[in-house]
Amino acid sequence: MRFSRFGVLALLLATVLVGTNCSYYNRVMARKDLVDGSKAYKDRKFPEAERLFRAAASRDPKGENVEGKMAQLFLARTLHSMFIGDRKRTELAEQAIGEYQKALALDPKDQSSYKAIASLYENLQKTDEWLSWVTKRSQDTTILPEQRAEALTSLAAKKNTCANDISDTEATKKTVTKDGKQVFQFVKPAKPEDYQSLVQCTDEGTKLIDQALALETDQAKNPSKLDPKALSDSDLVKAQDGLKVFESARSYKASLLVQQMRIAEMDGKIEDRDRLKAEADNARKAFVEISDVVKKIQKEIDDRIAIKEGKDANANANAAK
Repeated sequence: MRFSRFGVLALLLATVLVGTNCSYYNRVMARKDLVDGSKAYKDRKFPEAERLFRAAASRDPKGENVEGKMAQLFLARTLHSMFIGDRKRTELAEQAIGEYQKALALDPKDQSSYKAIASLYENLQKTDEWLSWVTKRSQDTTILPEQRAEALTSLAAKKNTCANDISDTEATKKTVTKDGKQVFQFVKPAKPEDYQSLVQCTDEGTKLIDQALALETDQAKNPSKLDPKALSDSDLVKAQDGLKVFESARSYKASLLVQQMRIAEMDGKIEDRDRLKAEADNARKAFVEISDVVKKIQKEIDDRIAIKEGKDANANANAAK
């Protein structure tokens, strides 16, 4: 007796359904949609990928299983990619923001979704929404310290740009001769309101970056003690991500001290200027210290990848013999 193909499939499906429940069936189907959606995404068939990821997400809207969480995140990334491909379609960016927010609700520590939303707000030039979003993240004590620090550093960076746009101009940065050498001398902007903005942006940026640095992890406080070769692959990436946050924070600390130094010179406070210059130099050294470790970690990651690729190449060559 021969079974038809349809009969075999029907029998298998009935067996699965009898031995399992609806939840298990949904997970199996969601997994299939994820696999097919990932292939469509890789082939840049974004509408098809969107359809498949939506279907997978709809099977677990509360994200109770890993498939539901992955589907929600992949859906957001697909919409994001579609917007990047055609930036005139701002409705895709808005949809992506909404889907990323759902993904973040399922996993509040998902830094990639937070950063994607911040990036999309900037692309849409929604300054107020960006500020509100990043500020909220910086105040969230339920997430990791380095994640809060990253948000605080982003806010401080905006303030540093605000200050630098005023202090680093031909009108405020004069070239003078001192001790036979040409050096820069900083003078107040012609408009008093510009000077007040410079002071305000510098003060606010300094407070923000100090909050970020107060969140430094033990690893960031003592970067030279880290031995990249002793870490596993996953710990290497984790260490690099964490240190990069405070590498950036230290860089902006040095930049904001430079802004303070310029203001002191504009005010004729030479002793304060010299003190702040020394502090800025020390801040740069602290930045270089952590930056060197980040570079060592990247070198170790690259070396391990090269070794793995070499082994894979040898294995393939031996298999071909």
